[in-house]
Amino acid sequence: MVHTITNLVVANDSANGLLAIGASPFMSNTVREVAEIQTFNHALVLNMGTINDEQLEAMLLAGKAANQNNKPVVIDPVGAGATQYRKQVIQELLEEIKPTLIRGNAGELASLANVAWQAKGVDAGVGSADVQSIAEIVARKYECLVFISGETDIMTNGSKTYLNHHGTPHFTSMTGSGCLLSCVCGAYLGVLDDPSADELLDAIIVAGTLYSLAGRLAAKDFNDRQIGTFRKNLLDQLSVIDAQTLRAFNREWSEHHE
Repeated sequence: MVHTITNLVVANDSANGLLAIGASPFMSNTVREVAEIQTFNHALVLNMGTINDEQLEAMLLAGKAANQNNKPVVIDPVGAGATQYRKQVIQELLEEIKPTLIRGNAGELASLANVAWQAKGVDAGVGSADVQSIAEIVARKYECLVFISGETDIMTNGSKTYLNHHGTPHFTSMTGSGCLLSCVCGAYLGVLDDPSADELLDAIIVAGTLYSLAGRLAAKDFNDRQIGTFRKNLLDQLSVIDAQTLRAFNREWSEHHE
């Protein structure tokens, strides 16, 4: 069970995506119940895409309770550097809550690392700084895992870093694809029982690989203009992807790169 306090743009896809991988979504930002939910859920995902003061209060209550109950917390700092309000929100969240994972795009994580970057609203934007270094800086600063999604996914705990090159540019055509990825990471972190630091890192590597492969398969055999078809295909692929699919992809990729 993944408790998700997310934005109004992506709530439906996030819930359906969790169902597709076999998880159970609990979508609530009600101040009077969010702390109680942390006593029976398995992970908490906080997404500040359409943040407001009431939702921030709910996030703080939920995050503190999750920490007290040893539940993994994923923070998705959507548009963290876009406005002064969002900068204040993410600062407060990270001061009051201990995250297990911060999952965002390059622009959002550059803001957390105080690295110059030309962010474009809630999109990744552009910059000349080394994205892997940004990820590692943030991971060490907040003593947590960091997952920067993009053309190449970067997953790190600050000392060990892994790169995933198997994504698809079609993810950027779907609003909320990164938000759903944060939920998938939450589900994979939530199934672990008293995990070690290495097991937590392994969990987001598996989650990220699963998600990127589902995206590649979803992007096959359809017109690039069919954005709705990609969304549908992604949910379908997440619901059927298994070890056999992964082995077939590995064989195909190996043959292509010999």
